[in-house]
Amino acid sequence: MSKQFYDDCFYVEQKKYGLWDSTDKEGKGLITALTEEECVRATRFYLKGLQEGWGNDIITHEGTVGGKL
Repeated sequence: MSKQFYDDCFYVEQKKYGLWDSTDKEGKGLITALTEEECVRATRFYLKGLQEGWGNDIITHEGTVGGKL
């Protein structure tokens, strides 16, 4: 499976289980989608939002629970 380069700024390729992932030029993961078209559309929307400044307040959460169960 080869990577397709879009808009001179991100790659899209099909991954395991038929999902599509986009990455920036440095290899940072951006979007995962069910189809190539949706992956491209969502990545363009996301990158446009970052360019306009709404991504400056992004908060990430960790999906693990510490402590004993």
